[in-house]
Amino acid sequence: MIATAKMKRAQEQALSGRPYSDKIGQVISDLAIESGKTGSLHPLLEKRDIKRIAIVHITTDRGLCGGLNANMNRLTANFILEQSVPVTLVAVGRKGRDFMMRYKHDVRAEFTKISDRPTLLETLPISHIIIDDYTSGYIDMVYLAYTQFVSTMTQRPTLEPLLPVEPAAIPKTETTEYIYEPDPMFVLGELLPRFVEMKVYHAIREAIASEQSARMVAMRNATDNANEVISDLTLTLNKARQEMITKELLDITGGV
Repeated sequence: MIATAKMKRAQEQALSGRPYSDKIGQVISDLAIESGKTGSLHPLLEKRDIKRIAIVHITTDRGLCGGLNANMNRLTANFILEQSVPVTLVAVGRKGRDFMMRYKHDVRAEFTKISDRPTLLETLPISHIIIDDYTSGYIDMVYLAYTQFVSTMTQRPTLEPLLPVEPAAIPKTETTEYIYEPDPMFVLGELLPRFVEMKVYHAIREAIASEQSARMVAMRNATDNANEVISDLTLTLNKARQEMITKELLDITGGV
């Protein structure tokens, strides 16, 4: 019942952020094209040889949500094993942190006890770590690993690239030109860090919506299984009691 009450609010928050995420991606795509004409790239758009990868690994702090955390941990762990360069982790959530530390993976930072209704301020330190590490050259690529909310019954483990920012392709039908003030490079420089912050924030909200949905389903299944066990045990008890009564009646009849 608690998960059901939290789930509706978490789903609304996750779904309400998707239009903003899509729109800011379109704006950055247009700005990247404008800045490309000048021949200079923002550091967060710059691609370089990959010598170290970072993953923002988002899981839950608590269990009792079925295979949600296990699927997420398995996806990230398999990805790490496939890499030929060092991988460092920014663990968000106690379950993912414990799993990665148990298998001796490099955990650069950890964030736990994030509320069920997080604000952007709560997630800013996560974004700033990866932005600073990327701009300083400590890492050369960043992935975002989270559970995408699809529906109440379906939550999809997702691993997608975050840095360098890859502008989406603009459809040929959209040929509208915009005038930016003061200039496209300045606007892009201000918008790109906000884009990374928004992507991390939105991924955490998607993970929370997935967590509450998975917990509701897991608890409902546990309740159904418990009721089934109670029904089977009650039937077994009644049979045993009936056999005992029958045996006692036979003993009395035999004694007479």
